[in-house]
Amino acid sequence: MVGMDWAVVLLMVLALVFGFLNGFHDSANIVATMIASRALTGRQALTITALAEFAGPFLFGVAVATTIGHEVLAETVIQLPVVIAALLAAIAWNILTWWLGLPSSSSHALIGGLVGAAVIESGWGAVNTTGLTKVLLALAISPPLGLLAGFLVMKIILFLARGASPKINGFFKRGQIVTGLALALSHGANDGQKTMGIMALGLVAAGVLPVFSVPGPVIVLSAGMMALGTFVGGWRLIKTLGGRFYKIRPIHGFTTQVASASVIIAAALLGGPVSTTQVVSSAIMGAGSAERLSKVRWGTAGQIAIAWLTTIPITAILAAALSAILRRLL
Repeated sequence: MVGMDWAVVLLMVLALVFGFLNGFHDSANIVATMIASRALTGRQALTITALAEFAGPFLFGVAVATTIGHEVLAETVIQLPVVIAALLAAIAWNILTWWLGLPSSSSHALIGGLVGAAVIESGWGAVNTTGLTKVLLALAISPPLGLLAGFLVMKIILFLARGASPKINGFFKRGQIVTGLALALSHGANDGQKTMGIMALGLVAAGVLPVFSVPGPVIVLSAGMMALGTFVGGWRLIKTLGGRFYKIRPIHGFTTQVASASVIIAAALLGGPVSTTQVVSSAIMGAGSAERLSKVRWGTAGQIAIAWLTTIPITAILAAALSAILRRLL
């Protein structure tokens, strides 16, 4: 019983660390274009983004948390070592990719960790194929949707702004405060719920919760830790998204935020856990390619794509190994 109590405490601490790193890692997605286009200073952008992200789950519900915690794995056969191993693998991957300056997906890392640990412990019967398909489908189609949305929104804005004077840049700079808040709300409503879902799953596995649900304190703690991580900010990734694709101007920041927020909010309402990193990166590329294809540094995009493709298998293998070790300890 004492070991179980310590395991529950470890689970909660790791989940909150994951939430913090999720905000820290993904803050670049929200603020990079605002900072690069000089709409706001770095600290201003991170502050308003953190506040909006905290509010996101309270405004848009917990559909994504339910998908992550209730629909991917059969919680009746999942034990604490599985959830803890998944969190450790996702945390390790987030730290590594942050250090390398690669905007990888926290969502991919968490899903890979959950599936890898569950399969090594209980076999494929522990995986709910319908729920996993829903998650993988959402993760797979969101980047093309972000690219398409960025391209279309940019084309529309260029058409509406044809013949405008350079003063229109002032509108795009000021407009990014509003669109940035919308994007931050969507991020809180989608990514913030992943921490809630994994915490609730762990509490069910530990027997603390009789059935899957997301208690109020879990929502507050998860939202708060992600907001704190965002406020601190992952400056390495901000530099990547803010300048390595192409030179970001106010129109690109405005366009990217409108396109990204639309895709991510729609996914949150439908319960689809998408990757904010992928959607924003794709929208940046879509906005740039709407002007001309050669504008985008596609080599940088290729490096990021490799990180996306390798995240799930790497974290699955790592979590499987960690789960085998934790089973002996816990």
